[in-house]
Amino acid sequence: MPDPLPTDSVGIVTPQTLHFDTPITLACGQTLESYDLVIETYGKLNADATNAVLICHALSGHHHAAGYHSKEDRKPGWWDSCIGPGKPIDTNRFFVVSLNNLGGCHGSTGPGSVNPKTGQPYGPDFPVITVRDWVHSQALLADRLGIECWAAVVGGSLGGMQALQWSLDYPDRLRH
Repeated sequence: MPDPLPTDSVGIVTPQTLHFDTPITLACGQTLESYDLVIETYGKLNADATNAVLICHALSGHHHAAGYHSKEDRKPGWWDSCIGPGKPIDTNRFFVVSLNNLGGCHGSTGPGSVNPKTGQPYGPDFPVITVRDWVHSQALLADRLGIECWAAVVGGSLGGMQALQWSLDYPDRLRH
């Protein structure tokens, strides 16, 4: 981490793990009885929850989109050039949510997680996950966070596919 921290950095951030006990049925027909999503947030949610922006990662991405996890971090999050005070996704204006998608390898429930039915990691038995499944889990995340409508859903590459899926599945839950 640079010393001093740049004024346009979100600073040191701490990931959060949110546990969901409500089952989620996937497009493949299987159900996860419970699951975890790892998120990071930047900025502040306004009183009417209308300033929230969802960041969707590409295939190899994860929740750490901006800032640093510690003073020892050598590199900021993968989209740090776009997220922060005065940047295109301005955390002075927006509450930004970045998550590790369901099925990911960075803390959200995925193949490395323990299958509660066997007590062993899911491994190759983890259900097939689709973009629609990710978006559905993101909608449930929005519900948990009290966000009825995203100010924007943004992502590059596979994240862009998620943004497009949002516009198809939940057109009334995003403005841009």
